[in-house]
Amino acid sequence: PISSLKHPACLLRGADHKPPKMTSHEAAPTPTCPEAFSSITSSNNPQRAATRASNTAEAHLRAKAIRAGFQRPSFWVLFFGWFLALCAGFVNAVAFRTWNLYVSHVTGGTTAIGLRIEGVRTGEDKLDGLGEALWLVFSFFVGAFACGLLVDKSTVHFLGKAFYGVALVGNSALLVCAALLPDRLPSACFAAAACGLQNAMCTSHFGAVVRTSHVTGTVTDMGSTLGRMAMIYLRKGCRRSRLNVTEKAEVGVDARKLLVLLPMWCCFLIGCITGAEIENWLGRFSFLVPATFTFLLGTGYMLFRQALKDYVKGLERERLSADVETVQVALAHAQQHLHTLQQSIRSVSPSHASGAHEADLVCELDEEMGHMMEALQEVQADMDNLSRECNLKGVEGEAA
Repeated sequence: PISSLKHPACLLRGADHKPPKMTSHEAAPTPTCPEAFSSITSSNNPQRAATRASNTAEAHLRAKAIRAGFQRPSFWVLFFGWFLALCAGFVNAVAFRTWNLYVSHVTGGTTAIGLRIEGVRTGEDKLDGLGEALWLVFSFFVGAFACGLLVDKSTVHFLGKAFYGVALVGNSALLVCAALLPDRLPSACFAAAACGLQNAMCTSHFGAVVRTSHVTGTVTDMGSTLGRMAMIYLRKGCRRSRLNVTEKAEVGVDARKLLVLLPMWCCFLIGCITGAEIENWLGRFSFLVPATFTFLLGTGYMLFRQALKDYVKGLERERLSADVETVQVALAHAQQHLHTLQQSIRSVSPSHASGAHEADLVCELDEEMGHMMEALQEVQADMDNLSRECNLKGVEGEAA
């Protein structure tokens, strides 16, 4: 019977829920469950009552739209972006140690153009320095332009019709030219073109901007994302239970973005460390190391694209089947518990439920049930997004 049940929070505290005793002159008729629940939520838990009041149907729709705006990244896409970031850090470190030039971004090059123009005007610099800065920026632009000719989409879509393999092989060829040419400026220009080409291969990814050849935007996005998450928690007293469905959706999306951005920055840093170390041994021929890896990856993609496509689809199908089975088992257990709870509630007569202790306990169970309903609504929204994503992938697969 429900009178023998205990609230989960009471079990965690190791103590039973005991209502305060009332004197004879304070005795009053026992309120009904809705009235008791209203008084409890308004007087004892105003924050939780406000949270439940804000979880309207409109709020659930906003949360659903927020979650749909950032799809779960595929592991293969993440691996590809992290690999490119590592190569870019490697190339940039070797270029600086060899020629004292940064080639993986154009912020410094654009600044150098402005400084050289002012230096030429005042007579402090020569036109050679200005031409060097212009050539580096232009080479980066040409590499990005070449990638736009090969990959006609701004979102990574592996195993489709885009020429990612050709782009990777072209990146390898540019790095080989940078390693073998003896002159400083032509070698640096080839390295800059290689960075521009690979940076354009992954310009946007599932709603989060990703640049693999430099990490200024990555660190900016990480900082702003963490700032938004911190502000949401600070407004709610750093307690997740006080977040409404919209705020939970925003925090979840920002957390998934961090899983893309933080490893990207770490891979770039690892590439810089590795490039600086190998440059001590090989000099400018260190460019052959990332050139070898990109060549192998590009040729492997071109030769085994269909086999890789079938293998990846098989892995995703197996993982999806296992996840669906896990969800089905969890829902079956939840349905059994709900059935048991419903039978316990029906077995209680009004005379047994008239005490203050039973009324408080029923209202606490009702409150916990409200939290479970919110969680189920989030699950339903996730299932809708998953179904829509599967339908889109099916359409894309037929097109491919």
